[in-house]
Amino acid sequence: MTINIEYETDKKLDLDYEKIINEVVNEAAAYEKCPYEIEVNVTLTDNEAIHQINKEFREVDAPTDVLSFPMINYEAPSDFESLEDEFENNTEDYFNPDTGELMLGDIVVSVEKVAEQAEKYGHSEVRELAFLVAHSMMHLFGYDHMTEEESKVMEAKQREVLDNIGITR
Repeated sequence: MTINIEYETDKKLDLDYEKIINEVVNEAAAYEKCPYEIEVNVTLTDNEAIHQINKEFREVDAPTDVLSFPMINYEAPSDFESLEDEFENNTEDYFNPDTGELMLGDIVVSVEKVAEQAEKYGHSEVRELAFLVAHSMMHLFGYDHMTEEESKVMEAKQREVLDNIGITR
């Protein structure tokens, strides 16, 4: 498994962000029973940069806490079986040619939002960063929260991933 982490802001998080990100990504992949070694890119940035990304890719003129850019279009969340033919016929679109790992996607986190939301919700920055990465990982596995039912499923999965690594509210 390859987890590429880029820290692209002068704003500091006073925590071991690499350890937290690695734990959450590993647990999410195990929890979703991903049958492949995966590659995930995580960028930690500030509100200004995430605002620009939001504007460019989502036409949203505001900073958000986290953005997810999945590389795979699932028929159903985490349904790797239905993608086997697609993967086999388009290997170069899905797998890193150097490592053979499935390129799951990219996560962008605002470190300013991590601090703001930890304070707002009354929990630690560790918990907030872990939550945002778990949330994004579920998006990279094809989950969404456009309906109340989808939200409940996604929230339960995020909570279980965090519980499994001992990060609770």
